[in-house]
Amino acid sequence: MHLEMALCIKRVSLYMARLIIVTGPTGAGKTTYSLSIAKEIGAIRFSIDPWMQILFSNDMTSLDYSWMIERVNRCYVQIWQVSEQVLELNGNVVLDLGFTTKEQRDHFTDLAKGLSIDSEIHYLNAPKETRKKRVEKRNLEKDPSVYSFEVTDFMFNFMEPKYEIPGQQELENGRTVNA
Repeated sequence: MHLEMALCIKRVSLYMARLIIVTGPTGAGKTTYSLSIAKEIGAIRFSIDPWMQILFSNDMTSLDYSWMIERVNRCYVQIWQVSEQVLELNGNVVLDLGFTTKEQRDHFTDLAKGLSIDSEIHYLNAPKETRKKRVEKRNLEKDPSVYSFEVTDFMFNFMEPKYEIPGQQELENGRTVNA
């Protein structure tokens, strides 16, 4: 009996839950990357864009950052509640939630530490012109796997200075992906 339990514990420890936090500026390829990595590791993927589109787009009258971020934070709470359940079952989770700021990334990293999980930050890096072209292409093609809403030039330029590039310490358990 003790041998069976030891083998079971060993099997579970081989499959430790993973939390991958995907970050990058607008148009870096976060959703495409998240879809790929989730498939590769067998993870549940959460993307903020469809949540915001489905829950709040009809209520948005202008691009008001404080209005928007308050609703993003509401989504974060609900997404984490489900993610936590998956992680506690040794499942994998990929979060494609924008993570514009270090504070947002740190918040989810701290939540993961509460579950004894070292989150992985995957930073997608791409030149601004490349990202702008990707956004224009996505807006035209409207591929449902990556398109939730049109990102206008105004929105792209509005978000550009708000993005905080992760430092080396944040990337200690993660990676930079030159997209």
